Formats: sequence, structure tokens, C-alpha cells
Amino acid sequence: MTPEHQQALHDFVAHARWFGGKGRGFAIQGVRQHVLSEEEPRVVVELVTLTYDDGGTDLYQVPLSSYAEQQERLAHAIVSVEDGRHVYDAMHDREATRVWLEAFDRAADGPAHRDGLSFHRSGSHDLDLATHSTLFSGEQSNSSVAFGEDALMKVFRRVTPGVNPDIEIHDALSRAGTSAVAHLFGWVEVDAEPDEEPLQLAMLQQFLRTASDGWELALASARNLFAEGDLHADEVGGDFAGEAHRLGVAVSEIHELLREQFPTVAFDAGATGAAMRERLEATAAVVPELAEHVAALSALFDGVGREDAQDDAQDHAQGETAAAAQRVHGDLHLGQTLRTSLGWKLVDFEGEPAKPLEERRRPDSPWRDVAGMLRSFDYAARSVVKDLHSSDEPGSQIVYRATEWADRNRSAFLEGYVAHRRESGEPDLTSSELALIDAYEADKAVYEALYEARNRPGWLDIPLGAIERIGAAQ
Repeated sequence: MTPEHQQALHDFVAHARWFGGKGRGFAIQGVRQHVLSEEEPRVVVELVTLTYDDGGTDLYQVPLSSYAEQQERLAHAIVSVEDGRHVYDAMHDREATRVWLEAFDRAADGPAHRDGLSFHRSGSHDLDLATHSTLFSGEQSNSSVAFGEDALMKVFRRVTPGVNPDIEIHDALSRAGTSAVAHLFGWVEVDAEPDEEPLQLAMLQQFLRTASDGWELALASARNLFAEGDLHADEVGGDFAGEAHRLGVAVSEIHELLREQFPTVAFDAGATGAAMRERLEATAAVVPELAEHVAALSALFDGVGREDAQDDAQDHAQGETAAAAQRVHGDLHLGQTLRTSLGWKLVDFEGEPAKPLEERRRPDSPWRDVAGMLRSFDYAARSVVKDLHSSDEPGSQIVYRATEWADRNRSAFLEGYVAHRRESGEPDLTSSELALIDAYEADKAVYEALYEARNRPGWLDIPLGAIERIGAAQ
């Protein structure tokens, strides 16, 4: 690696949207290159090891394409000019991404190998090789390109040795035949020795071409309500409660399938409550507005660890399910859902990217996912209020209507989730399960308070309002 290339990589990574180390000084320790094509364009995958000035390392994936001649169509994606060749971010280059698609196609009859990388296929879908790619904009931690209306390739930018949960769970759920996820078509990983963990770089899945983003649909519904000055949430044309109910059913179905496809373990209530208290104490140290709520939330989190908090869950007809930890989505909110003509789909089973891979694959309570979605409904309503009243106070009537919308859809989602459980022979929610949902929701709101305090102080009242509501109910 030449000093010029090292500097170009450093500058490119430092300013990339998907780089998670912004604000931290770093140096490039090494680069491992895998050549996918020697033709024009030359296409490579570079695995870049970073070392941070304040300690720690990360491994990032940087796919590049290069040409002997300048490509005006890729001027916005230029990385460098080295040795007379023009180097670009390959995810913006339709000629380069075709190399991935063709490699996946060759893997239909078995793994396709190319310079230390292996392409694998799942299922029997015939890929459309006559189409071209389009890069999705706005992604924070990965890069995704759609191949026409057929397939979507997600390239993981920050990579960690081990099975990626997004690939693992999509593979299991696709084999189970559910319609509530986009089916997995394949994945690519670095060739590894038998005793080495896999390093998975990308996945190819069904492209949901008729899909609408769940978050945007919820925002549109809330805006519709606020535009009607004298109607309640159940009276406007854009009422979202039916969709929220169906989404609850879909999430419950996915949780049931995950229990069937992966092992479950005993839920460690004590450790869960202790972790919640630790996060609360750490956040309260930097967000003073949390101080008045610490006592109530601490009592709630302490209750998670008590033996009697699990007793009535153990009395379920299927008590082992109720009290078990299982594989979950791990980062569930409306932005991780898509509404299609065939129903709701859940996407992005990678978990929270900032967490270690081992933690993201660890079994957890399904109520964490449920609580994440409940918080998302609250955020949808109140973010519309923020947008409509960015320069003035919204007034008690608007606040009331936002609360009404959030409560209606939160209840509908939870009812849908429980309705599917009833079909499986499980009774309604127990008091301990409701308390656990409250605890997970409060824990999520504490995380939100830290985020808003650091990034959007004007929005801090959203999680604080939820924390006050949950604390007052204890």
C-alpha cells in the first residue's frame, strides 16, 4: 500500500456517512485486498484495519472500482487518482456492482470463490442479470444497492468476525417460509480456516419493490390527525390503528418462529434488571434532568430481578416460553418495518450496530422488541408535533392529540401481538409481563434521553415524558 493510497483511504473513511468513529482520531494499521475483477473496471474489496488514538481497533470494508480514464458519471464518488487510475467508491458504480451480482449467480450450484472470498446462495430464486443497480441513500452504518426490482444487496461496512445475525436470522426465517421478512438469496464471506470464525461481508435478499416505510406511514397518519381540528384519532381517514394491530401480529409471528428456529435459554431477570440500573445511573450522571426520576425507575428495574416478578409468568400453560430468552430483532422500531401489498415485513435483524457481535446474537426477552416498537409510536406522534411547532409551543390541544394517537396505536400493536399468542394457546398478558414491558420501555427511554441530550436537546422532553409516565404508574 502506497502512502498516497493510505492517505486517500484515511480521508475517505473519515468523511463517510457509515463511519462510526467520527470525532475520534485514527490511523490505518493495515489493508487486506481481495480482487473481484481485473477487467475494466478493476474491482476490489479492501478490508481496512483502523487503530484509534484513544484505544481500540475496527475493521471496515471499502469496495473500490478503478478506471484508466476518468468517469464523469462517478465524479461524486471519487476516492483518489493513483498511478494514472481513477478510483471510486464501487457502491456508486453500476459496472462494478454487476461483478457481485454475477458472482452470486455463479454460486447457484455451489459456493463461487474469487481471490479469498466465497459467494453463497440460499433458496432457488433466479437472479435478474439484465438489470442494473441503484444505491440507496441515507443509510447510517451500511450500504445497500437494489438490482432493478429483483434483489437488494446490503454491504456491511464495519465487519466483525462471527456469524452476522442479519444473515443468520434471515436465512432461518426464509427457510421457515414466512412472508414477514424479505427472503435471503445469498451472502459473501472471507474464506476461513476450519477453526476460524467467518467474516461475512454482504448479503443478497429479496427486494420489496412495493414496500412503504413504516415510519413514514405512521408520520403521515399523525399529520392527518393534526390537520383535522375536531376529530379523534379513530375518526380520521388516516387512522393507523388497524395497521398497528397487523404489525403486532407480524412481530408476534416472527418471535414464535425465532423460538422454533433457535435455542432458547432461561431468562436472567436479575442480570437484566442490574444492567438497566447501571445504564440509568450512568445516564443520570450526564443528563441532570433524569435525577428526579431515578428513584422510581430504580424501583422498577429492581422489580425485574425479584423472584416473585417471574412467578405468574411461570404459571403460563406454556410457562417455559413466557420465561425464556430467545433470539430477537434487537433494534425494533417503525423504521425497521415495511408495509407491502402482502402485509408487514420486518427488516434489518443486525441488531444495534454499536454493540459487540456476541451481544447482538445473545438471546433476550421478546419484550425488548415490543417495548422498542411502543416507544417508536410515541416518537412518531411527538416528532410530528416538533416539525409543526419548531418555533413555538404546541399548546395543550396538540399535545393531547399526539398522546391520543400514540396511545391508540400502542394499544392496537400490543393487542395484535397478544391476539397471535392466543392463537398459539397462550393466555393474555400477566402482570409480571406488563411490568417487564414497562421496564424495557423505560430502559429504552433512558437510552433516548442520552441521545437527545447529546444531539437534539430540544427533543429531550420526548423521552422524559415517557419516563415520567412510566415512573408515575409504579
